[in-house]
Amino acid sequence: MSSKHLPVLAASALAALGFAAGCGGDGGEEAAPATTAAAAEATTLELAADPGGALAFDAAELEAPAGEVALVLVNDSPLPHDVSIEGNGVAVAGETFTGGTRTTVATLEPGTYTFYCSVPGHREGGMEGTLTVK
Repeated sequence: MSSKHLPVLAASALAALGFAAGCGGDGGEEAAPATTAAAAEATTLELAADPGGALAFDAAELEAPAGEVALVLVNDSPLPHDVSIEGNGVAVAGETFTGGTRTTVATLEPGTYTFYCSVPGHREGGMEGTLTVK
């Protein structure tokens, strides 16, 4: 096959997938991004480190349905923190950072888990809580 047929084949493949030019609007609109069933079922929980530098999260208890759970940690503290998850055979380490937001994701079965900051001394100082998955 010659290279002159490739653009036609590519356009045909895109049209078959529903990406044809002008499909769904007047060309001035952008289509909403596609989502997968797994993404639609994921649970996102937000958590924040104490912005004043205390060794504390803003929540000691969180709850989520079983499945993929994303813990989003906001760290406006001058200290480095992370959020890690353990329990029921699961151990997921979060990324330690200073300033900003990071997400720790785990697929969790029903049960009780502990979320905590794994920076040495922080968990012992009170940066931990209970995550109940139903």
